[in-house]
Amino acid sequence: MKPSHFHMTRRHLATKYTAKITSSSPSGRIVAAEVTPPPCDPRGYLLPRHDLICKATQILLQVLKTPSFSDPFSDLSDYLHSFSLTLTPLEASEILKALKNPSLALKFFHFCPSLSPNFRHESFTYNRLFLILSNSNDPLRFDHARSLLDDMDRRCIPGSISTVNILIGFFGKGEDLERCVGLVKKWDLRFNAYTYKCLLQAYLRSYDSDKAFDVYFEMLQRGYKLDIFGYNMLLDSLAKDHKVDKAYKVYEDMKKRHCEPDVFTYTIMIRMTGKSGKTDDALALFQVMLAKGCTPNLIGYNTMLEALAKGRMVDKAILLFTKMVESDIQPNEFTYSVLLNLMIAEGRLNKVDNIVELSKKYMNKQIYAYFVRTLSQLGYASEAHRLFCNMWNFHDKGDKDAYMSMLESLCSAGKMTEAIDLLNKIHEKGITTDTIMYNTVFTALGRLKEIAHIHDLYEKMKQDGPPPDIYTYNILISSFGRAGKVDTAVQIFEELENSNCKPDVVSYNCLINCLGKNGHVDEAHMQFKEMQEKGLNPDVVTYSTLIECFGKTDKVDMACRLFDQMLAEECSPNLVTYNILLDCLERSGRTSEAVDLYAKLKQQGLTPDSITYAVLERLQSGGHGKLRFRRQNPITGWVVSPF
Repeated sequence: MKPSHFHMTRRHLATKYTAKITSSSPSGRIVAAEVTPPPCDPRGYLLPRHDLICKATQILLQVLKTPSFSDPFSDLSDYLHSFSLTLTPLEASEILKALKNPSLALKFFHFCPSLSPNFRHESFTYNRLFLILSNSNDPLRFDHARSLLDDMDRRCIPGSISTVNILIGFFGKGEDLERCVGLVKKWDLRFNAYTYKCLLQAYLRSYDSDKAFDVYFEMLQRGYKLDIFGYNMLLDSLAKDHKVDKAYKVYEDMKKRHCEPDVFTYTIMIRMTGKSGKTDDALALFQVMLAKGCTPNLIGYNTMLEALAKGRMVDKAILLFTKMVESDIQPNEFTYSVLLNLMIAEGRLNKVDNIVELSKKYMNKQIYAYFVRTLSQLGYASEAHRLFCNMWNFHDKGDKDAYMSMLESLCSAGKMTEAIDLLNKIHEKGITTDTIMYNTVFTALGRLKEIAHIHDLYEKMKQDGPPPDIYTYNILISSFGRAGKVDTAVQIFEELENSNCKPDVVSYNCLINCLGKNGHVDEAHMQFKEMQEKGLNPDVVTYSTLIECFGKTDKVDMACRLFDQMLAEECSPNLVTYNILLDCLERSGRTSEAVDLYAKLKQQGLTPDSITYAVLERLQSGGHGKLRFRRQNPITGWVVSPF
């Protein structure tokens, strides 16, 4: 049949073509057929076939669902050849988009040219793969991207400005970033607004505010402008780099170009101005922010408070804090820390009660706990205790950290009656006393030699709990020993041996110190041997303690033998050990041995202290003529040369 008529219609933007073919037979019968060729997009590319994309994606994704699946690419090739189908670059791009997995996407990308000798990747397929790599955590993603760029060079495939934008955001710094910028000229492209924004952000992320500033001005010269987010990023970077003049220039440009500053803009400017010591200027910016209808948030108020604190303006800071609370902005721990440090620095700690009263509706146990902890740590025990009492009266449940801080503060200040009272009442606020709390109080009582209180508290602990731990026993042995209560210390040690805890090196050190310094040197030496028999290795404290005990009872030979044993056991003496033995030798008139010992001290690399030099001065004043001294300066101290 010969075609007798050909008719074609075309839809707008050339998205669809329809062809109508008619012919007539000898009998006069007319036959007509409509043909729809593959549709194209406005650029002339064939529109992707979605059923083909879905099927291809399904075949490829099988390898992720079934790791033992052999070769999805072979299956895809068989599928395409069985229906005489070929993929277009646009369809390949859509399949890449659906894959997402960088490893699988790369394999598919390199597989595509094998499907047809006419297949050629376009810039948009490269773009799709660059996007997949940029969103992945693959450790080789940057190497893969560089390799793809090299591949584009070899195949003479120019990218688009979108390629450059993606790569700038992806690499973001260093030589890779400069290569990305160079692609604009290489591919004969032009920066657009988004390119400038990507480049600006890349320099800001790499902390190069100078280059970011240069990009900003080039952008303005080309007639582009930043959005509020870009302006704030640039201002923040300039402010952090202390480039105040440049930041003010950007801030003024921003207003001229009708980009109205927001609360973040003002906060950045206030922080920068405040840190540079221009408190009045910071206040003026804060007033402008309010006048422009911007409502400060928590960060905005905290920033202004910081500026006032730097300017040491206590009253204005409290006034601003008042407005903050009236505006229903809840202060956080940082807010209170700024105010508290300011009041302490200016000697206005009496204003703490004002702050507490102003923020009464926000004062929870966590904030009280912060005040108590901070004031306790800074040594303001009375103020901490007053606020602690407020917390106690207003909150049924307590904060364990705050109570622990208060307990430590009372113990440090020597207020043991209050500390014991707190320990006894702490359970009323739902807090269970633990061993650490008891040990804290025991340590303070031992330091003050309040033996009666230690005894009573220990009995209460055994009766009501918590059970003592190894630290408890060691503190008690040391405390009773320091007070000369040898029998009680030995009794505690025996209780330790019969408990679930077993004596450690520290336990024996405490007992040996107790016995030795209270005249029971032989018994101390027996305990020394016992600890070795039980498999515990004496440490430098054990040896030093026992050497001192022998030295003070004129058993110098025993002290020297113990020192030699210490070296043989590869337990390195410290400066305290040397000072103890030097003192012992000097008092017994064994000068030459003292000189030899001092030489060993220097060989070991230890630095003599005032105690060492005091002993050496006594040696010299004794007329032995064995030492010569040369005084340097008050900082370096003495220099001693043995002969």
